[in-house]
Amino acid sequence: MDSVRNLVHGAGLGLRRGFIGEILNAPPTNVGFYEVAPENWMPIGGKYGKQFRALTERYPFVCHGLSLSIGSSDPLDEQFVRDLKGFLRLHGIKFYSEHLSYCSDGGHLYDLMPIPFTEAAVRHVAGRIRRVQDILEQRIAIENISYYAAPGQEMAEIDFFNAVVAEADCDVLIDINNIYVNSVNHGYDPGAFLRAMPAERIAYAHIAGHYVEAEDFLIDTHGAPVVDPVWGLLNKAYDWFGVFPTLLERDFNLPPLTELLREVDTISQIQQHWLMDSRKQVA
Repeated sequence: MDSVRNLVHGAGLGLRRGFIGEILNAPPTNVGFYEVAPENWMPIGGKYGKQFRALTERYPFVCHGLSLSIGSSDPLDEQFVRDLKGFLRLHGIKFYSEHLSYCSDGGHLYDLMPIPFTEAAVRHVAGRIRRVQDILEQRIAIENISYYAAPGQEMAEIDFFNAVVAEADCDVLIDINNIYVNSVNHGYDPGAFLRAMPAERIAYAHIAGHYVEAEDFLIDTHGAPVVDPVWGLLNKAYDWFGVFPTLLERDFNLPPLTELLREVDTISQIQQHWLMDSRKQVA
């Protein structure tokens, strides 16, 4: 099972319908790959469906899920996973990731809820991840989420995350902004959290902006530019783990595409800095 690190490269961008035509007409040269939420594209036909197919035929894509609800006590939606498998194959999409969270309890909750950090939850979630991987016949990556409360906590967030990943034998999608947001909201060292992640399982990363509600309370919105401390964490990640594919997320309050591409450029510049540094060390 190939890791996405062998399948996509460089700096990526989350694809939004609002600028799909612009990308088709003038393809950005600095975007190495694109990411979509499969739930938003699996049922789409017509003009957008044709435009999407035109892009997936030309560029590398990955999928980042929103609704699998991997931590829920509801039955796993295996039909969705099978439909997803067909979608990935139809479009030649390289990889699939999901959030370490749940979003259903007898119906969809329309939010990503934190899973209790317990041994029982580790076993439950890891078993569901393994089942998804069996159906898809490929590894998936699990993302560390932002959260604002930790009900029933028996272990630290990083210990819970690492235990799930190890028992499920899956890959990791690092969300750099989520680490920073949680570190402020829950009072821990973001660098120590990042350093403790399993380097050999890192597939790719997300980087995004957030909203400052108060000095000690940040809200993960994906609706603002990336801030300097988050860029700093990305630098640390490349220093410690080597350069891996990294994607800019922007979900609302969308600026012009040119503004997003400047942030994609920043990712590329940081990647090139560390790639050049590693070459110097080898030489």
